[in-house]
Amino acid sequence: MTSTSEPIRLEDWVRDIPNFPQEGVLFKDITPLLQDPKAFHVAMDRLAAHYAGAGIEAVVGVESRGFIFGAPLAYLLNCGFVPVRKFGKLPFETVSVEYALEYGTNVVELHTDAIKPGQRVLIVDDLLATGGTVSASIELVEKMGGHVAGIAFLVELGFLKGRERLQGHDVFALIQY
Repeated sequence: MTSTSEPIRLEDWVRDIPNFPQEGVLFKDITPLLQDPKAFHVAMDRLAAHYAGAGIEAVVGVESRGFIFGAPLAYLLNCGFVPVRKFGKLPFETVSVEYALEYGTNVVELHTDAIKPGQRVLIVDDLLATGGTVSASIELVEKMGGHVAGIAFLVELGFLKGRERLQGHDVFALIQY
């Protein structure tokens, strides 16, 4: 790992776990980065710096690891945090979007009062893979009349081409594989 006197390379704090959650998958484990206060701080500062002055009015965190980065980023950008949750997890009236998975579908939801029309929204998740969940999150924000001003990730797995599903949006990732 990196000494504190050198600039932090965030990718040094992501470990590979072969064959997880199934055979043939190389899982990118971000927990070492989260456990190290300096690495986590640097990641949050870099995300906040990228969006400073962008007029972000709300940060939408995608369940569940998007919450880890979204809430502190909302704090740093001095705006509110809005959770996008899986179906049935929000207690108030919701708007929902169904999206395709490799085998079947899933549903994500947002409270009906979470996004104001015209509000500039930053969507945050930990990792961009195929882009399915974040595409559904974009659809939710736009259903509510919000403007997706950016989409941020800690890690992007470029070989899965998730960015292609997000064309027309400003996509930013701190670490790219």
